[in-house]
Amino acid sequence: MALSTHDTAEPAVLSRARSWNRPMMVLAAAMAVLTVVTATGLLADDRVLTGAAIWLKPFKFSVSILLYALALAWLIALLPRRSRLAERSAFVIVLSLFIEMAVVVVQVIRGTTSHYNTSTPLNAALWNVMFAAIIALFFAHLLIAVAVLRARIPDRVARTGIALGVGVSLLGLLVATPMGGANQHTVGAPDGGPGLPVVGWSTVGGDLRVGHFIGLHALQVLPLLAWAMIRFAPRLPERAKVRLLLLAGGGYAGITLLTTWQALREQPLIRPDGLTLTALAALAGSVLVGVLLTLRADR
Repeated sequence: MALSTHDTAEPAVLSRARSWNRPMMVLAAAMAVLTVVTATGLLADDRVLTGAAIWLKPFKFSVSILLYALALAWLIALLPRRSRLAERSAFVIVLSLFIEMAVVVVQVIRGTTSHYNTSTPLNAALWNVMFAAIIALFFAHLLIAVAVLRARIPDRVARTGIALGVGVSLLGLLVATPMGGANQHTVGAPDGGPGLPVVGWSTVGGDLRVGHFIGLHALQVLPLLAWAMIRFAPRLPERAKVRLLLLAGGGYAGITLLTTWQALREQPLIRPDGLTLTALAALAGSVLVGVLLTLRADR
């Protein structure tokens, strides 16, 4: 994938990229292997933990981290000049995620939970190590966001999409902080209750994983949207593309915050009340009006 203002020539930004960040690619490769291993575990191991197949959690984490690592490896390579800040931060993220996944897999093998588990001294120690790795990851991601915002990527549309992707994904990490305070991800109900298929998001209480998941994957969605605009809307002026991206980024951040607010009010994602639906309608309406005004001004 590449971003460029040219319609037929080789994309300029990718042509200047040296190579994708190697530590991130190592992480991605490891997660690809672990995805296969955990998928095999889902088929071969019939144990159940907190109401779900015991290998489901590491499987979901493997896929999510694989996408995250590929996106960051690509984004760092797009920086016009070498950024030691971004490269060192990427190494910290890789180390942090290796630690987190190691704890998750070890605990699955032991037949117990990993996150927020302080039931024994060993479980508490493993959780504390994981928690420290998560904190390190957050600040390393923040430093990469600073490096991206400081970079002089010549394509304004590409620069906007990348900056929004990194920024909103940072918000996705931030909205997960209430989980640490409560030592669980469900609000108003215990962890491990009834949940949606595959993702496991609670259907009886609020679930803080929803906003975390949505926000984190802005790292892929918003740069991809920028690429799609460049590739498929060549006649749309650059200024209009940037405005549309800002609207999309604002709407995406709004959804991240809205689903987190909904969860904090002990409300399942699939059972929004009138207040949540009103806020969603207001957000969607604001974005739609902004899009229509932008397109009208372009005409």
